[in-house]
Amino acid sequence: MASQQKNVGILALEIYFPPTCLQQEALEAHDGASKGKYTIGLGQDCMAFCSEVEDVISMSLTAVTSLLEKYEVDPKQIGRLEVGSETVIDKSKSIKTFLMQIFEKCGNTDIEGVDSTNACYGGTAALLNCVNWVESSSWDGRYGLVVCTDSAVYAEGPARPTGGAAAIAMLVGPDAPIVFESKLRASHMAHVYDFYKPILDSEYPVVDGKLSQTCYLMALDSCYKNLCQKYETLEGKPFSVDEASYFVFHSPYNKLVQKSFARLIFNDVVRNASYIDEAAKEKLSPFSSLTGDESYSNRDLEKASQQVAKPFYDAKVQPTTLVPKQIGNMYTASLYAAFISLLHNKHDTLPGQRVILFSYGSGLTATMFSLRLREAQHPFSLSNIASILNVAGKLKARHEFTPEKFVELMKVMEHRYGAKDFVTSKDCSLLAPGTYYLTEVDSKYRRFYAQKAKDAGTAALANGH
Repeated sequence: MASQQKNVGILALEIYFPPTCLQQEALEAHDGASKGKYTIGLGQDCMAFCSEVEDVISMSLTAVTSLLEKYEVDPKQIGRLEVGSETVIDKSKSIKTFLMQIFEKCGNTDIEGVDSTNACYGGTAALLNCVNWVESSSWDGRYGLVVCTDSAVYAEGPARPTGGAAAIAMLVGPDAPIVFESKLRASHMAHVYDFYKPILDSEYPVVDGKLSQTCYLMALDSCYKNLCQKYETLEGKPFSVDEASYFVFHSPYNKLVQKSFARLIFNDVVRNASYIDEAAKEKLSPFSSLTGDESYSNRDLEKASQQVAKPFYDAKVQPTTLVPKQIGNMYTASLYAAFISLLHNKHDTLPGQRVILFSYGSGLTATMFSLRLREAQHPFSLSNIASILNVAGKLKARHEFTPEKFVELMKVMEHRYGAKDFVTSKDCSLLAPGTYYLTEVDSKYRRFYAQKAKDAGTAALANGH
């Protein structure tokens, strides 16, 4: 029964991002953009991208294999595997089926779940599915495994610096260090054309940037309002930003994260939250009479709320921003990369803390949910998770490309998108040992991968036969 599973949540995490990256400052200069447009205007430092030998499947194979090995999890212990992604490799065959190669080897084909797709929200849908499964009477005692994987690329122009790439794997089960407060969850779903991918022979999206930002903030308002109401019903007292130690946001670019947290502070001022001092109330109360639509486009409100929010932002949000600022927008993986940043920066002091996460996917889908952190037994202790994630080491090991080489590579990738009958360079010299990479796509569009040897010897082939 559901009551038997206690402290259901995330037991372990692993992140993989390509070793190839580009400094945003260099891209600014190359694009002829004004100095600071990408670094200050967007709030981004660096951007990861896939080379011709990497894609969402190779990154996922690497992340899953690495998680199972580093936490010593037997592949037979996985009973559900769900993938969240908006990077279309095939319109029918799920990314999950490629990952089954890992489990077929040891005879485990009894694994539920497929892919979830809706812009950047698919990873959250996959995660909630796995958590719900473990909490339900359908649970068979095995772990759930969630993969968030995307390669975010844009056509040349103002959106290109908001790209990125990564895969994150999360192990779900009871007695977890990262526990879901499942009653404390609020969603907002609507029909909007703010960002979508209707051009099936192109990887690039159609984007209405201004509308997308408004939709994000509108969904944030709605989720926060509903979460506050649910909390008050459950706990008998008001909820405010003060009730959580940290806030983690889906991060298309860091400037939007700053605006979003400031929006929560503004909401708290309107609701007369007790932690807000008189000076802050005085600064923001003149804007409380604005309608919702007016407030989303009011630059004075945006500026004033960010000023009031800054000390709270520095304490409650800034520790979550490292990986998204360094890697860029990872779509489904972005929110969880921000959470990984928090684990990296604060793992020693997290037990006992509440963390609120906000997930947004264009089109639109959004959920705000609450996690409680606690200490757990090795290998699932927070300190061991932080050690295995090795965020600083992975960032340091990257290789910077020039903007010219990046643009050249994007043209190759454009040409190869949806193509068949080609062999990649198979150049895995920049990849860490154990990393999977794409070797060829045959005349029937079948994709083949190899794993870079962990020691002397040849790579182990992972193919679809």
